[in-house]
Amino acid sequence: MKAFGFLSFGHYDLAASERSGPGRRMPGAKENLKNAVEIAVGADEIGVNGAYYRVHHFAPQHASPMPLLSAAAARTSRIEVGTGVIDIRYENPLHLAEDAAQLDLLSDGRLALGISRGAPEPVDRGYEAFGYHAADDDPKGAAMAREKFARFLAAVDGEGMATSLPLEEQYPRMYQPNVKIPVMPHSMSLRKHVWWGAGSRNTAVHAAEQGVNLMSSTLLTEANGDQFENLQAEQIHLYREAWKKAGHPWTPRVSVSRSIIPVTSDQDRRMFGLGGDSGGIGWIDDGQATFGRSYVDEPDKLVEQLKKDPALAAADTLMLTIPSQLGVDANLRILENFAEHVAPALGWKSNTEGPVTGYPVD
Repeated sequence: MKAFGFLSFGHYDLAASERSGPGRRMPGAKENLKNAVEIAVGADEIGVNGAYYRVHHFAPQHASPMPLLSAAAARTSRIEVGTGVIDIRYENPLHLAEDAAQLDLLSDGRLALGISRGAPEPVDRGYEAFGYHAADDDPKGAAMAREKFARFLAAVDGEGMATSLPLEEQYPRMYQPNVKIPVMPHSMSLRKHVWWGAGSRNTAVHAAEQGVNLMSSTLLTEANGDQFENLQAEQIHLYREAWKKAGHPWTPRVSVSRSIIPVTSDQDRRMFGLGGDSGGIGWIDDGQATFGRSYVDEPDKLVEQLKKDPALAAADTLMLTIPSQLGVDANLRILENFAEHVAPALGWKSNTEGPVTGYPVD
């Protein structure tokens, strides 16, 4: 590990406007969004490398991310801003490519755009309400997601997406007739800032074949009795082997997510306790999955535990899932404690040392 950021789910209270005052335990949508930006601003000053936001539709959490990412990028100077992850089933891939290119340009290449098929939802095929329909034999939209992602990457790469009219029909007259025109603007760095959120070994290999960075999920949709971190380390190994086989001419990045809270005061101990949990096997998305553990302990014990995590050692970037509903101060205290007492022992380099790079693929 050489970098870390925070991953915010952005939970908020639908009834917050009716329950304002000291009795309210969670922020409403407006406060949640403003808090998300303020946490990014404070994290940037601490030296944290990334501010990443979950994307969920039809739920009181972060949703369509570009306004939030743009606000965070505008208020910061070094931290990268990104998603973990956008559900591509809900997106127009060309519109997303335009949005992403503009934000990548405006932020001086500080975008880290995580994309995937998406997580299980509280609604039935919610992407259909957004106007996107998968085939009858594609009940979860997985095939549609891969088709959309391929089209998104083609647009990011500057491939022609529409055909120019005969010259006399063009307004304004800009192009030779009958040629393919790309979406605009184009960001030269964007391709290297796209990540695929992979929840299995097979999807990690697919990410490598597509030539994008790997954002390993908070769970793996596999359960063979191995600990989560061992399964994830194998996933990362297979990704890098596939990357090397594909012969891509640049070095990719790999991220993993963990729930880690350093306990450095009596206030931390009262709020979070000690010990965390051990993760294990669960049931999600019509199948078994292996979940990672959570870590809540004193810094020296956290360092000892985290140094034994083979997936964390293999990844260049750690995403800390944070309890964003607790507000700005509590979350910045978690990030500052991690930066001061834990991260240096794991190899962390502050954002003042420049953009994060991946480990060489040997």
